[in-house]
Amino acid sequence: MKFAFMSFSCPDLTLAEMLSLARNTGYDGIEPRAGSNHNHGVELTADAATRRALREQAIESEIEICCLATSCRYADPETVQAEIDSTLRYIDLAADVGAPRLRVFGGKIGVGVLREEAIDNVAQALAAVANHAQDRGITICLETHDDWCNPAHVAAVMTQVNHPAIAVNWDIMHPVRAGGATMESAHDILQPWIQHVHVHDGSTRLDKLEMLPIGTGDINHFLAIELLHADNYAGYLSGEWINWEPYAVHLPRELAQLEIYLAEIALEEAA
Repeated sequence: MKFAFMSFSCPDLTLAEMLSLARNTGYDGIEPRAGSNHNHGVELTADAATRRALREQAIESEIEICCLATSCRYADPETVQAEIDSTLRYIDLAADVGAPRLRVFGGKIGVGVLREEAIDNVAQALAAVANHAQDRGITICLETHDDWCNPAHVAAVMTQVNHPAIAVNWDIMHPVRAGGATMESAHDILQPWIQHVHVHDGSTRLDKLEMLPIGTGDINHFLAIELLHADNYAGYLSGEWINWEPYAVHLPRELAQLEIYLAEIALEEAA
């Protein structure tokens, strides 16, 4: 397993500064969040020369841009075509800067729209961009988020699309906090499609999300990592810490705890 953090930890840093921060704190990759006024520059507005420069910065740093996070979402029939068009552009951006994955959302389901209809809408939208993603070497990862925290709903989309370029970004908090799942059931349902993982700890109260250091909240990261390790998961655990502590405080501490869990799992295997 490899470790990354999203640009929410350091929205004011340039890409070069993010890469340097990752290297100095022991992370393997970074995950820029596009469209959120962060300073990394990995945006649709970047021209060809800028994209080449960003890609070269990552290559020279030996830190991977492991995923490009977007807010593309597909459940609303009134906006879905614009979201598909945006996704196609983000696929090109991700490929141009060397990010092999693109994070997307299912999106809020409109009033009066049945779940089955929403599953069809999201699946059809993802199918519409899947071949272009495959041609550009990009895997689109639908996150367990918003109205798609229930793993069974995400699995229904994956089953319907059935395309190698369409996968799951398992945010391990949301199915437990808002999707009615246990960590084990969420993993077991999503396991065939997990290509990216978001980690962050906190309370499971639905009225207010309180972020907490890993190991002190309600989200069992040890179990999640144990389950992924049993799958031989070799992808990223990417920390999504939004409007939280200064990055100098949480980035080294959260990585250290994740590495402790991996070491404990290795000891259990060796025993």
